[in-house]
Amino acid sequence: MWKFFVLSAIGIFMFFVPITIGEKNTIPLDHMVSWLRAEIPAVLPYYALALIAAGAAYPWVSGTWKRNVTTTVFSVLRVVGLVVGIMLVFKLGPAWLFEDDMGPFLFNALVVPVGLLVPIGAVFLALLVGYGLMEWVGVIVRPFMVPVFKTPGRSAVDAVASFVGSYSLALLITNRVYLEGKYNRREALIIATGFSTVSATFMIVVAKALDLMEHWTLYFWSTLVITFLVTAVSVRVWPLSREPEEYAEGATPQPEVDHEGSRWAAAWQAAKGTVAADPGVGRTILANFRDGLLMAMAILPSILSVGLIGLVLAKYTPVFDWLGYLFYPITWAMQIPEPLLVAKAAALGISEMFLPAALVTESAMSVKFVVAVVCVSQVIFFSAMVPSLLGTQIPISIPRLLVIWFVRVAISLILTIPLALWLF
Repeated sequence: MWKFFVLSAIGIFMFFVPITIGEKNTIPLDHMVSWLRAEIPAVLPYYALALIAAGAAYPWVSGTWKRNVTTTVFSVLRVVGLVVGIMLVFKLGPAWLFEDDMGPFLFNALVVPVGLLVPIGAVFLALLVGYGLMEWVGVIVRPFMVPVFKTPGRSAVDAVASFVGSYSLALLITNRVYLEGKYNRREALIIATGFSTVSATFMIVVAKALDLMEHWTLYFWSTLVITFLVTAVSVRVWPLSREPEEYAEGATPQPEVDHEGSRWAAAWQAAKGTVAADPGVGRTILANFRDGLLMAMAILPSILSVGLIGLVLAKYTPVFDWLGYLFYPITWAMQIPEPLLVAKAAALGISEMFLPAALVTESAMSVKFVVAVVCVSQVIFFSAMVPSLLGTQIPISIPRLLVIWFVRVAISLILTIPLALWLF
């Protein structure tokens, strides 16, 4: 059982223990990515482009492009992403593509970090989820997770991973556990759309942009609590409440069971069973690394195509002005200052979670607080999270994702506005 203690501890350290190196305080995995970006900056665009090219070719070579309409559309969009990637790396194309908040933002702030984070994270993910920790945690916290979120106890590891790590890492965990038969489809979707939000590192960027750093602790804990409250409500609302409880094709279902007797003893037995089934550390790490590479290949071209479409619509069309009217009745009825602006900002988050902050930099503190919380608690955004989710094997359609997004934003506004008006 040394593997349970030593390898799980390394996984916990890499994902969950922020340390300060230089002036940056973040998890070790993020430090590794930052170090690579600083040491080999000239190589990274070509590394990312190679992953994008492989990702664009993969569905056509493997034949998965014809699985259903969604995969066909996204297979085409991956090719579009490759074209955009080539244009950005080799400085070809129209001037608008090279504006700071368009192509360069997508490539430098999302594509390169995710392209490094997912494969490297997959190596340490093998240690975090492969040696009994998820099973041990699952047995201990099952009495809380099942009634509140309708997910297994082991999903608590996913929830924490997204807040301290990244949605891409959390989705990597969710996909891996789903394919192993330890989550059914409904549970995997609840976890993917309810917990896989941006990390605390991203939240700091939002807080800085909106002058909320002096209220950082309040903002962080409010956002964490509201995000999980929204998830607890949304799992009881269509479409998540009606998702089938079927398992991944070819997977052996391994649902959690409620143990009698000592919960601690049952947790220890569950961990021992997982360690006993280990095929070998090297083989486990290699399998996870391969999964991480495949997921990065799926995500990166989609970020460039889907993300760019979202940014273009946000910048050059009134689409999000119109979408804002969906939330205007809520913001107006709850008497937040500038209700139409808040409604538009809430709608804008579907394209890219940073964009709402840019709309309200000059607004009242209560408005800034609401927008800062909602852009995180909405979870779903098209520039990166949606391509990441569609890069997994968890079945989901775009229309259903949009409904889940609407439900999350509406509940987030209802919970956050009274708190903001009370605080500020």
